[in-house]
Amino acid sequence: MDMQVEATGETVGEAKWSALRELERQRPGLDKSAVRFQVVSEGERGLLGVGFTPARVIAIVAADAAAAVTAALPPDDESDLAAEARELVQRIIDCIGVNAHVDVEEGDVAITVSCTGPDLGMLIGRHGQTIDAIQYLANAAMYRGHSDDRKEVVVDAAGYRDRRRASLEALAVRSAERALAGAEAVELDPMTAVERKVVHIRLKEFDGVETTSEGTEPNRFVVIRPVA
Repeated sequence: MDMQVEATGETVGEAKWSALRELERQRPGLDKSAVRFQVVSEGERGLLGVGFTPARVIAIVAADAAAAVTAALPPDDESDLAAEARELVQRIIDCIGVNAHVDVEEGDVAITVSCTGPDLGMLIGRHGQTIDAIQYLANAAMYRGHSDDRKEVVVDAAGYRDRRRASLEALAVRSAERALAGAEAVELDPMTAVERKVVHIRLKEFDGVETTSEGTEPNRFVVIRPVA
């Protein structure tokens, strides 16, 4: 028999989040990508706060999925930073209504949160706008809470970051050529530290230009200058 939980919230996203938390409480390790949602009511805020009606959803999991736990449970030795990044990204994607499971890999300078599930196109968004926004929010939140010992959070799905790396390298070369042709500095849009590093490394051996990172986090950006 299918397992289902009903929950409410101010928004549909919050109601989904509450339902998922209850499912996880009942079945630790449940694969979130196996959860289906039925929106009972989108809720109404009412006029001047009067007549508020919460959003209501039903979260449904097939019997075989409810009986199983995933192999991707957080490892016992996962650091507090990695666990916080996992929880933060999972909560964001749950609240925007995307069914996805997250896996975390922690390196020396970055924590990579990889998402899997059926709605990755929605998660990535047009030109990567959604996944970049999620990554920005995750880094902004982690920066506020861990300004001294923080690590960059990289949010990935379906190999998007590899494609993004190739795009950044191409952008770096085009921008360096423009800086040389115009004999003036070229400023790129704000990027994460991991993305800025891609640009710096790509142009390290590019003759005639130098690169620097300027501005303050989380809005630091790369400047490409022709070498006099």
